[in-house]
Amino acid sequence: FCAPIGTATPRRRLPVAMLSVTNAVATQSRESAPAAPRKLSFPILVNSCTGKMGKSVAEAAVSAGLQLVPVSFSAIEVPDGKLNICDRDIHIHDPSESERILRSIAKDYPDMIVVDYTVPDAVNANAELYCKLGLPFVMGTTGGNRQLLNKTVQDANVYAVISPQMGKQVVAFLAAMEIMAEKFPGAFAGYKLEVMESHQATKLDVSGTAKAVISCFQKLGVSFDLNE
Repeated sequence: FCAPIGTATPRRRLPVAMLSVTNAVATQSRESAPAAPRKLSFPILVNSCTGKMGKSVAEAAVSAGLQLVPVSFSAIEVPDGKLNICDRDIHIHDPSESERILRSIAKDYPDMIVVDYTVPDAVNANAELYCKLGLPFVMGTTGGNRQLLNKTVQDANVYAVISPQMGKQVVAFLAAMEIMAEKFPGAFAGYKLEVMESHQATKLDVSGTAKAVISCFQKLGVSFDLNE
C-alpha cells in the first residue's frame, strides 16, 4: 500500500506500491479448443509464425477452426522456406516482399485479418502497410511509436485491435485504470510508485503493459521516470 510522502519521517522508508506485470502465453490444445461456428471461420494471417508467440497464435487459430493463411514473413531462415504448423505448411517470405505478397494474398482471401507478432522496430512500418492495403489487423507486438500507430489507423479508417496485452484479465485491469485516471485525476499526487515487470528473457522491449500502467498513474498525479 502507499502512504503520502509528506507524512514520512526521516528514518522511515516510504511504503511502496508494487505492481508485478507478467506476460504469459496461454496455449490451447487442438482437442480442448471448441470449433468456431462456420460463419466465423474467417482467414487469418499470422505475421510472423517463426516466433514463439506467433506460432502459438497460429496453432490456436487452427484449433479454433479458423482458416490459417499459408503465408508469413520473417528475416529468420527456415529449412525449405516452410514452417509446419498443425500439419499445414506455412511459406515464410522475407519482409522485403511483404507488400507484394500481401497485395496478392488479399485477393485470394478477401476477408483476411492479419495478426502481428513481429518485433518492436517493425510495428509502425507494418501498421502503415496493413492500412495502405486496407487490411484489418491485430497488433500484438509491443513497442514502436504508439501515438503514431493510433494516428495511422485512425487516418486510414481501418479496423484494428491495439493492446499491449491480450489477456482478458489484464485488459480489464487496464480499462479500470484508465477509467480511474479519467475520473480521479491527481488523486495519487504525493505518493510513490514502483512498477516491477517480469516476462520471458527473449522479450526485446519494456513491457507494454507496464508502460500503460505507468501512464495511468502519471495521470493520477504520481511522478514517475520510465528510465529509472
